[in-house]
Amino acid sequence: MVFSPLVHTRQGSGEPVVLIHGIGHRRQAWGPVFDRLSERYDVIAVDLAGFGESPAFPAGVPYTMDVACEHLGEQFAAWGVERPHVVGNSLGGAIALELGARGLASSVTALSPAGFFGRFDRYQALGILSVLRLVAQLPDRLLAVAARSALGRRLIGLALYAHPERHDRERTYGDALALKHCEGFEAVAKEGLDYEFALDVTVPTTVAWGTKDRILPYRQSARARHRLPQAHHVPLVGAGHVPMSDSPDEIVALVDATVGRARTGAAA
Repeated sequence: MVFSPLVHTRQGSGEPVVLIHGIGHRRQAWGPVFDRLSERYDVIAVDLAGFGESPAFPAGVPYTMDVACEHLGEQFAAWGVERPHVVGNSLGGAIALELGARGLASSVTALSPAGFFGRFDRYQALGILSVLRLVAQLPDRLLAVAARSALGRRLIGLALYAHPERHDRERTYGDALALKHCEGFEAVAKEGLDYEFALDVTVPTTVAWGTKDRILPYRQSARARHRLPQAHHVPLVGAGHVPMSDSPDEIVALVDATVGRARTGAAA
């Protein structure tokens, strides 16, 4: 299958590291750690198909993990990278684990990855995300007004971040517009109703989970530990669902440690 190219931002040199965002988000989610990682890696932050600035899949192409991994594998080849280190959050964390299980990545750092739901967790997550998507449908002028105040930014970002007040007006407004206009949201959400991660990942893997995650609660990390006993599991104390701005120092350190284990051939 031939796919459209994915919009991405690339910076730095060294071993390739691909950053994969979550549902409804965009590559700019990695802003708090992007420059620091690019000081020592060839960093590629990507907009997934139907999100950010990347075009959606053509009609009839499903938003399954098989398709997502095939698409990214094609992009890796087009970017001239082979088995990069992958770092993902939420949906992106699940994709990163899938890439690792399929031999398409050298290491995996998964931040609050999807796919480890309890009985009702998936409905809680999709319910919260659907409310966020609904709020994002407000007129652009109202979204811009809300993003100007600290209270508005906190209300907009409370479900995603432990510290939404750290975001400026431009970032908050841009994230709201990205969620408003993304074409892949409903298709990915539909696939998420049945998705469970159930593969073996043999490359060095770190799973980190925000203890204040309101979308995929920290209790799900216990299921990740059970299914991925060979991985390194880390609580991100005080961080929310999208921890790159809540805990940037910890995220950079975890990527460094995971890449380091891959260099030495250590599985965990």
